[in-house]
Amino acid sequence: MPFTCSYFTVDDWNMPPAAETSLGYTPPDGGYGWAVVFGSFISIGFSYAFPKSLTIYFKEIQQFFSVSYSDIAWVSSVMLASMYAGGPVSSILVNRYGSRPVVMVGGVMVFSGMVLASFGTSIIHLYLCVGVIGGFGLAFNLQPALTIIGTYFQVKRPLANGLAMTGSPVLLSTLAPLNQFLFDSFGWKGSFLILGSIVLNCCVAGALMRPVNKSVKPRPNSESPKCNGGEEGEAAAADPSMQSTTRLSEKKQNESNCQSCLNKFIDFSLFKHRGFLIYLVGNVVMFFGFFAPVVFLTPYAKDMGVDEYSAAFLLSIFALVDMFVRPLTGFLGNTKWIRPRIQYFFSFAVSYNGVCHLLCPLASGYTGLVVYAVFFGSAFGMLSALLFEVLMDLVGAQRFSTAVGLVTIIECAPVLLGPPLSGALVDIFGDYKYMYYACGVFMLVPGIYFFIMHYYNYKKLEEERRQGEAAERRTSEDLEMDYHDKPMNEPHE
Repeated sequence: MPFTCSYFTVDDWNMPPAAETSLGYTPPDGGYGWAVVFGSFISIGFSYAFPKSLTIYFKEIQQFFSVSYSDIAWVSSVMLASMYAGGPVSSILVNRYGSRPVVMVGGVMVFSGMVLASFGTSIIHLYLCVGVIGGFGLAFNLQPALTIIGTYFQVKRPLANGLAMTGSPVLLSTLAPLNQFLFDSFGWKGSFLILGSIVLNCCVAGALMRPVNKSVKPRPNSESPKCNGGEEGEAAAADPSMQSTTRLSEKKQNESNCQSCLNKFIDFSLFKHRGFLIYLVGNVVMFFGFFAPVVFLTPYAKDMGVDEYSAAFLLSIFALVDMFVRPLTGFLGNTKWIRPRIQYFFSFAVSYNGVCHLLCPLASGYTGLVVYAVFFGSAFGMLSALLFEVLMDLVGAQRFSTAVGLVTIIECAPVLLGPPLSGALVDIFGDYKYMYYACGVFMLVPGIYFFIMHYYNYKKLEEERRQGEAAERRTSEDLEMDYHDKPMNEPHE
């Protein structure tokens, strides 16, 4: 029996082993699961690539509405923040209806937002249509796609997550040059209409997300008797002295039922989970510098005098490297050398991103930016492939849906503020290098924090494991002693 205190048990702090599952069934780890991975590939790809690809239009939209760098950065920022803020709502809908209908509704929402934005007459119009409506539509694409992978895969889960997360760079490398072509041919308003139609492919991706066929293990019927019926209720009615106790028991049971009903949708006990809190604190700081370098990569190149197509091609280079690194990271994360300590791999990826941004201002000319795009693509790919896999490793697949919803709602603040704050630095200093310095610090500090805290976490888990084994040995020894002493103490007939 685990040691308990007034608020939580030691079990609340433990991370489930990567190779075990408490789902109540055995995930297929293949078969139709690969079709689900393909659907997630499309859904996740649009969720992450779409806001980044819109940066191609930023320079022209900025001139069209006569706004500052900071003002135009709010478009992607509001879209990403809405995507993260919609996480808990998406989690509740997925738990209630499943991933398939939620993803399809999300695709229709993004389509509607882009079509409405094409008729925009002010930057506020874009905030509402592209940012809020489109962002919530992307939330309904991202979270269900991440969740359903955990229901189909356990042993091969890092590889499946890595392949699904590859959708972002693949679509980004496609959308970046496509957006430049669409802008040259139809302008930004006509391009938004066409992009809205393209994103309807998310509905097709959602159709592939068939619920897993669960072979549920039979469980004994251990339902507690109802308080208002049966022999217990009759005894309480017959003995007046038991009535107050019965009323107190009913009150506690009602409170327990309400708590269980709430936890069915949002599991707040995750805030007692040590690994979850470590992940959450580091990610909140990290996301202040996570998206801004991508958002401003093309404008930075144009500011250096690079032509429009070459500037847009930087995103394609970034996405191409990212595309190959993500599945490779998933493959490495699935090996027996890295899987048991995958949190260290994640810590390295965060730190690697920070170092890249700190060195970016040293890049001179277009060649320097290409080198930066290559290294940044590899760093970003590693981090993105591991971002949700390590969360699932910490809390387990069964609690992942709620965990990712809680994480995204909290992270929406740094996601919302990160790019505009970075744009404000460009407005103040008139130079992009200070923005990249700031993003480098926001990434490097959490990377070091993750190394230290995960070392502490792994050490504590090992201590708890040894304590549990020692407690089991003592219990078995006590039972064995009782077994041998019992015949000696009993009188002979």
